[in-house]
Amino acid sequence: MHARLVRSAAALAVAAAGTLTWVPTASAEPSEPTPSASAETPAPDAGSVEITTKDTAGDALPGAVFLLLDSAGQEAGRGTTDAQGKLTFSDLAPGVYRLKETASGSPLHEVVADQDVIVTPGAPTRLTITDPFKAAKVLLQAKDDKTGKLLPGATVNIGTGTSTLLTLTTGAKGTASGELPMSSRKAQFWVKEIKAPAGYDLYKPTKTFTAAPGDPVTVTVTNAKTTTTLNPEPSGKPTHTPTGTPAGPGKPNSGTGRAAPSASDSDTPEPDSSTIAATPDGDSTPKTPTGSLAHTGTDATPWLFGGAAALIAAGGGALAVARRSRTDSHTEDSTGS
Repeated sequence: MHARLVRSAAALAVAAAGTLTWVPTASAEPSEPTPSASAETPAPDAGSVEITTKDTAGDALPGAVFLLLDSAGQEAGRGTTDAQGKLTFSDLAPGVYRLKETASGSPLHEVVADQDVIVTPGAPTRLTITDPFKAAKVLLQAKDDKTGKLLPGATVNIGTGTSTLLTLTTGAKGTASGELPMSSRKAQFWVKEIKAPAGYDLYKPTKTFTAAPGDPVTVTVTNAKTTTTLNPEPSGKPTHTPTGTPAGPGKPNSGTGRAAPSASDSDTPEPDSSTIAATPDGDSTPKTPTGSLAHTGTDATPWLFGGAAALIAAGGGALAVARRSRTDSHTEDSTGS
């Protein structure tokens, strides 16, 4: 309705002027707005990675070299820590990266293992990298304290303070080796033998030594041979029970050459110690001299010789008396005739 009125008014104006002229009329349809630059979607903000490198003692590590790889394995950055041990990778697109330490920058330190890093939009990702000290290399030797011969089978503990850090046992060649972890640029350690080689006494003293990261250290323990002492049996006491059973009162034991005491010999004095002889097997039994009189303990030899001499003397005297008697009788017979 409104459009018709507009057209009628325009026609009346033309008729009034007496001239036919075309005048464009405004469209009643709404127009589309033109997009502006401010309506475009903004690009995502970049992120960064900030690294601080130090050792286990807390000291900064300058000169450490790092490599940053993106999710496709392409290099996204490379750098070296400054005098304060710091390094920053900036203008990184958000995502997951792989961080590699290729050098510690110090002969005393080891590099750390690779790790993943997540970069977030518009914010730094801060990392603290702690490089461990290199381990000291320990060589253990066990030796004979007299000959210096290397001994297998010795076990020692090595540690610091109250902590045991390393246990080593010497092998067939009498040596053993291992790595001793370090937590500072120089430290003192103790050595304690807990098992001696076979046939040797335990090395009881505790030794100490000082080591630095990466240093080769030789530790030596010496062992003395175990001495065995034989305990002799007490002398003067029989160690074996005499064998043989008495055959009976007044009868000698078979095979012994000794007279068996009778039941009535309870008052017989003990044999003299000079007549006690120790047999080879340690048996100390009274030894009766050959020819002794039974039950008396008296040696019969002097009596036998004395008796024989007396008999010979008596026989000679009797013979002399007999001869003299015969001579006197013959003389008397001669005189009487």
